[in-house]
Amino acid sequence: MPARAIAAALLLPTLGGAAAPNPAELDITLTLRNANGLVQLCLTERPANFPADCKADPRAVRKTVAASKTLMVRIPGIAPGTYGLSLIHDENGNGRLDKFGPVPTEGFGFSRNPTIRFGPPAFKDVSFPIGGGKTVQTVRVRYLL
Repeated sequence: MPARAIAAALLLPTLGGAAAPNPAELDITLTLRNANGLVQLCLTERPANFPADCKADPRAVRKTVAASKTLMVRIPGIAPGTYGLSLIHDENGNGRLDKFGPVPTEGFGFSRNPTIRFGPPAFKDVSFPIGGGKTVQTVRVRYLL
């Protein structure tokens, strides 16, 4: 009996369910019209929080970096899933996207670079899969004014 218990204890780690998925990393590249201010990014899996309410999603990844004409931002440790990315070029560093009426006066962008009509795109138009390893998104930052 003790020999069986020892053998079972040795084999137990090799049996069972699948291993937890490896965290991935996302590299985001973008070009800005100037190096003023900050770039604020929001990566979320929840369509209900996209793009306006990143703070309401406790699982969202928020990142703020200093602006540069060309920029590569890396977000490590992401669980595999389907995500949407939104960003703003906060040129004056006031923490929000400034507008003239309904028209943004600062840059903005989304994963998969969807066509922008009236208002932000739907989550389905910006969502992309992240698996294990590295995922790259090149985001076109748009300036309307």
